[in-house]
Amino acid sequence: MAAMHALLSGFAPIWILTGIGYAAGRGGLLGEQAESVLGRFVFHVAMPAALFTMVSGSRPAAFAHPSMVAFAAGTALVSALGYAVSRRFFGRERAEAAVGGMASGYVNSANLGIPVAVHVLGDASFVAQVILFQVLFVSPVVLTLLDSGTRGGGAAVGGLRRMLTMPVRNPVIMASLLGVAVSAAGWQPPAAVTHSCDVLGAAAVPTALITLGLSLCGGPGGRKDRGAGDGAGRVTGRTEAAGVTAAGRTEAGAATAGRPEVGVTAAGRTGVGVAIAGRTEVGVAVALKTVVQPLVAFLVAGPLLGLPDHQVLAVVLCSALPTAQNAYLYAREYGLDTGLARHCVVASTVVSMGTLSFGAWVLGPSR
Repeated sequence: MAAMHALLSGFAPIWILTGIGYAAGRGGLLGEQAESVLGRFVFHVAMPAALFTMVSGSRPAAFAHPSMVAFAAGTALVSALGYAVSRRFFGRERAEAAVGGMASGYVNSANLGIPVAVHVLGDASFVAQVILFQVLFVSPVVLTLLDSGTRGGGAAVGGLRRMLTMPVRNPVIMASLLGVAVSAAGWQPPAAVTHSCDVLGAAAVPTALITLGLSLCGGPGGRKDRGAGDGAGRVTGRTEAAGVTAAGRTEAGAATAGRPEVGVTAAGRTGVGVAIAGRTEVGVAVALKTVVQPLVAFLVAGPLLGLPDHQVLAVVLCSALPTAQNAYLYAREYGLDTGLARHCVVASTVVSMGTLSFGAWVLGPSR
């Protein structure tokens, strides 16, 4: 009963804040540019502040724990599998396949993992390690793929220069690296700085959820400005003007002079086939996230590493958490189709209520 109460307590803010964002979008309360402005605020301002505070107070030695090896193995395997499936079977380009991999293996460790861990496991120490692992190791890999995939090929020297300068150009990576430097130096920032970062960082998760809710309706009156996306990363039946994304990449519209795009994917699918492919891709990603990832984590933590029961439970529960809204934010920031990430966040959150409960029941101390 306590475990179920913890799950409901953790899920409630997600549904409530996403619902508020959806209602605000339907009513046009925040204006047509609200999704874009709030998304940039989270990515460039609130999230970096939260990450700097978190990483600067961390202990790097925590990653040497065997439990983290099991979690990292499941994350790496499933994320790579999600990337490969998006590329080979759904025709995604490199950047959008990176979003597919992230949707398959990047867990919602902050606003869901912490309450679940506190109530089910008794403390949130392992979740803190998971958060740092994703911030310091997984996010830079995803962002590198997004950056290289959206800026085109170019010369080898240009590609190397972009990779070396990405920490300066990307606020998420920059804030994480600054936090690592502060932690390694053992320096304690002034109280005014840490308090300001705490207050600003606290806005990251709620604003991200509001932005996610706005994206579900696409603007006033439920207009789908960005579209749900098809199975190959193209959006059907929409019109967009050419524009420049916040990531600095010129994005051509899906149609010109107000002429709607014909719904043809890279594989030549049209109409109903596009919708089926889109639902199939979301279904595969959600299955990888909520079923395959915790199963891999269990096999590594239990039979392979022989960890104690309570550590196996912690690894499995954290691996079974749903897709984080970061996948949607990153896709949006780089001007990509947000449909896959958006639907994976919502669908995996629903499905994970069952998988988390099942995991706690099977592996919990009362079994």
